[in-house]
This record gives sequence, structure tokens and C-alpha cells, in this order.
Amino acid sequence: MAKSKEPIFWSLFAGGGMVAAMLLPITILITGFLVPMGAIGEQQLYDKLSSPIGKIVLLGVIFLCLFHAAHRLKHTVHDMGVHLGALGMLIFYGGAVAASAFAAYCLFA
Repeated sequence: MAKSKEPIFWSLFAGGGMVAAMLLPITILITGFLVPMGAIGEQQLYDKLSSPIGKIVLLGVIFLCLFHAAHRLKHTVHDMGVHLGALGMLIFYGGAVAASAFAAYCLFA
């Protein structure tokens, strides 16, 4: 029986879905409403996110959400009848890796 890489991608998809469902609404609430209304100070938020732990957590959120989106897009394109095979994996997952690397560069540079 041939070994498949699919469980790895499904686990990243599930992790990204959990992060998108649990952490993105809180992130939107904080950055979109609480900071502009003055309930949380900008400097206080900046201090939390500029710490090494804050950067790692933010990168983890970005990474998992990008892989969730890549997996969903890959399977949506497949369900539409476009079978890209290895090229699709390279396009979607490679794009998620490239965007995550760019996010890491922006956070840690």
C-alpha cells in the first residue's frame, strides 16, 4: 500500500479551520472594534504583538489559516472538474508556504 501525504494536509486544514473559527473573530473584534473605540490602547496591543511569543502566535494563526484556505481551494477546484494533480498541490500549498514565509519575514525582520 502506497503512503499518502494527504493526512498531513487534512490535519493542517482542520487546524486552520479551528483557528479561523476560534481566533479570527476575536482578532477582528480587538483590531476592528476595541482598539478604534479606545477600549484597548494601541501601544498596549503593539507591545503584546511585538513580543516573541506574540509574533509566534500571530504567525501560527496566519500559517494555519493560509493552509486551511489552500486545502479548501484545491478541493473546490477539483470538485469543479479541474484536476490539476501535482501542479495544484504546488500552486495552492506552495502559495500558502510562500505567503507564510513572507509573513514570517515581515514579523521577524
